[in-house]
Order: sequence, then structure tokens, then C-alpha cells
Amino acid sequence: MSKPDFYDVLGVSKDASERDIKKAYKRLAMKYHPDRTKGDKDLETKFKEVKAAYEVLVDPQKRAAYDQYGHAAFEQGQGGFGGGAGAADFADIFGDVFGDIFGGGGGRRGRPQAQRGADLRYNLELSLEEAVRGKEVELKIPKLSTCEDCDGSGAKAGSSADTCGHCHGSGQIQMRQGFFAVQQPCPHCRGRGKVIKDPCRTCHGEGRVERTKTLSVKIPAGVDTGDRIRLSGEGEAGEMGAPAGDLYVQVHVREHPIFARDGNNLYCEVPLSFTRAALGGEIEVPTLEGKVKLKIPAETQTGKLFRLRSKGVKSVRSGAVGDLICKVVIETPVNLSARQRELLAELEESMGTGEEAGKYRPKEKGFFDGVRKFFDDLTG
Repeated sequence: MSKPDFYDVLGVSKDASERDIKKAYKRLAMKYHPDRTKGDKDLETKFKEVKAAYEVLVDPQKRAAYDQYGHAAFEQGQGGFGGGAGAADFADIFGDVFGDIFGGGGGRRGRPQAQRGADLRYNLELSLEEAVRGKEVELKIPKLSTCEDCDGSGAKAGSSADTCGHCHGSGQIQMRQGFFAVQQPCPHCRGRGKVIKDPCRTCHGEGRVERTKTLSVKIPAGVDTGDRIRLSGEGEAGEMGAPAGDLYVQVHVREHPIFARDGNNLYCEVPLSFTRAALGGEIEVPTLEGKVKLKIPAETQTGKLFRLRSKGVKSVRSGAVGDLICKVVIETPVNLSARQRELLAELEESMGTGEEAGKYRPKEKGFFDGVRKFFDDLTG
């Protein structure tokens, strides 16, 4: 007796996409499944044909072999109807079809996988000087660590975990509700597939205990707020010997009373008396390496920027060194004595008024000339 064509069984064309094949299988599997046909032998045979056709056509390698050699490619026990096309568990159908179509990860359930340990984050606060120069810090991290007495197995020394008798090691059980079957983690082994009858007394079968670990961490020079340092494997221990998570050290640099940082550059404001600004001279300004002298030219105005090359921060990534940028802020004198007021009045008088004063205060003159022109234009 000749075997039916797999494409005809599913009712799809030979150039049908994988998605079309899965949709056809879902429709026919629901139609012919033994749970619905109630012992009808002909329909049960039809279901076996549908499942056998699907198992071949949904697999790219098997499909290519079938397209080239037909049913002969699966003789000698390599496939066809003899390869387990019986009344499959209905949960497998929904896992294979619905899982694949809607991104559920497939229905072929493997062995349960122990869960990787959680990642941890530590917020580290540094001064600007510490961030610029780098330092070695000791961190005390409370976390779940592998139990040393049972080496993470959870079982008492000399014993081991047993296969769960409820899920038979799969970590999953089926819950049926009418026509549908749904899988969920086994509540007896919590999805692990194994149970511990003689638990470790130290970790009480968890395989992990909470401990505070002290780590010595080298903070590289040049880090800034927002930078993150990853310490592989220093997070929490995984379940049942699974890999540990990672520890992320999040850097925050405190505000500095003198310097502000922008990337690799440092900024600071330098107060300057108006007489020093007018006459010029030399002043001392701070850097992270100590004081340096800065020459102030005569007639310097407030807001003037002076750049000190390579007095900023060395980049943690490129190694380039930024600059220190000093902004001059002219300070008006306060708490003047009577004599000082007289001297200032004499200075003001010596500069004259009108066009003559503009020689000494060109910005002031330019501003008021602009104001007069503005109002002349309004009234003109």
C-alpha cells in the first residue's frame, strides 16, 4: 500500500513556508486528535498521518531529503509512520505549534536548567581627586554565596539529590482543564527536576548561604559619574552549581568646592580685583597637582577664559589629558573706608564725562550709544 504524500496530508503546496505548515498542522491536529475523536480508528490513523507529515516537513533537513527521495529517505527506522506517530500527548502539540508560531520557545522540553545567579550593583562614591588619580578600594558585599559544606548541591555531604517522582525529572507537570493541557513548574521540586531528601544542615537544601564578602577593587584613574566597572562572577551564586552573576560597581563623583568637571576638562572661577584686572599682573591658581602662576594681561574683562593645557583629567579610555579652564570674575570692592571712597571718586572724576569717558569705558559708551539710537528710531 502506497504511503500518502505528506504535502497532501497537510493540505499545503510544495513551496509552503514553515509558518504555513505549522498552521495547517495546528488545524488538523485539533480536528483529528484522539481526545476529540473518541476512539474512531479511522480518524486516529488520520491523526498519525498528520503528525508524521508534520514531523518531516517542519524539519528543513528532513524536508529536503523527502523532496529528493520521497518516503524512501525514512525507511529502515529513520522516520515515517513507524517513528512514533502515535497518539501524542496533546500538550506536545500545543508546545510545538503554538510555541513555535507565537515565539514560545518550542515544545520539546529538555532537562530543567539551574538558574544563573543574580547580578548585583554597588554604588561607589568618590571625591574628584580619587576619581582623577584612581585608587584601590575595599568593598563589603552581602550576597548569596555557594555553600561550602555541600558545594552548592543542597544535599548533605555523602548524599545527592534524587529525581523528582512527580515530574520524573522534567521539572514540569501538566494541568488539564477540559480539552486543553497546560504545563507549569512542578511544585514538588520547584521546577528543578530533583528533590533533596537529606538536606545540608548549613544551607537547609538551598545550596547557597548569605555571606558578606570583602573585595579589593582597583578603580582606574579618570573614571567619572555614570561609569560602571564589571566584576565577572562576583554576583550572587547560581542555583545548584549554576554560574554566578556579576557585580557592577556604579561610580558617583561628589561635587568639588573649586572645580567642575566636563569630560576631561576642569573648570574653575578665579575672582580678580578690578585694580589687578585693570593693571594686569601675575596670580596663583589651583590645579589638582598644586598651584601654578597665571599671567593676567592689563585691561582684562570679567568672563575672560584662560586655558591651562594638560592640567585637566587623563581619560580612562583614550589616555588623552584635558585642560583646566579658568574663568575670571571681576570682584567689586566692598567695606571701603572713607579714604578709599575718596580715591575711587578721584579716579572716576579723572576719567571725565561724555566722549572723554568713553575712552576708558568703551563697553559702557557703546551700550548707551545703542540705547539712544534705539529710542531715536522709535520716536523718529
